[in-house]
Amino acid sequence: MRVALFVTCVNDTLYPRTGRAVVTLLERLGVTVEFPLEQSCCGQAQFNTGYRRESEPLVARFGRVFEGYDYVVTPSGSCTAMVRENYPRVGARARDEGRGEALARVAESVVPRTLELTEFLVDVLGVTDVGAYYPHRVTYHPTCHGLRMLGLGDRPHRLLRAVRGLELVELPGAEECCGFGGTFAMKNAAVSAAMGADKARAIVGTGAAAVCTVDNSCQMHIGGTLSRMGATVRPVHIAEILASTEEEVW
Repeated sequence: MRVALFVTCVNDTLYPRTGRAVVTLLERLGVTVEFPLEQSCCGQAQFNTGYRRESEPLVARFGRVFEGYDYVVTPSGSCTAMVRENYPRVGARARDEGRGEALARVAESVVPRTLELTEFLVDVLGVTDVGAYYPHRVTYHPTCHGLRMLGLGDRPHRLLRAVRGLELVELPGAEECCGFGGTFAMKNAAVSAAMGADKARAIVGTGAAAVCTVDNSCQMHIGGTLSRMGATVRPVHIAEILASTEEEVW
């Protein structure tokens, strides 16, 4: 089984330890992970802000870079959703406008092979106990793309409940958006900040030492809000929790 890591822009630029945690975790489970150096942005930022033609070269590049892999695994619900939900739209539009079938073929190829990390662990590897150890009280925020577009359901919860030493506490209003939404946070800063404050107060109210998500973009927004509030809750990507052991805590 050939598996490639798609690390994403946010993780590559701001949270590289998350990518390293994914590799550590998967190698511990017996998976050999490759990292194609030619990978770049999936095109989500362009697509979501209306520059859909500008996203097309990135869609084509994704198809070239990850050709031949059985699975493309990424620690990002939002980027996985971009590939699975929007690449077919990009391909269909190009075809309908008479610009050929190439992008539609890319979508047909990569959509079934591109998985968010918890999907790959539970659905492909068939594991929930990954041998992790994380002795902390943790709450989980289900980010919008993972919750609504990918339908991750209880996969993250099942993985977290199997971590030794971890006490998982439910987050009140968990399904409410944290307010990030990519460029939404810049275009509607006041609304975004108010939503983030509501989410942060709910997190603090759980008494958790850490809050985790499957998206570091949302985690960045939540973490910044918690920091400005003076809260000590640690934002941590689920990959870093699952990669942690008694010998090494991420």
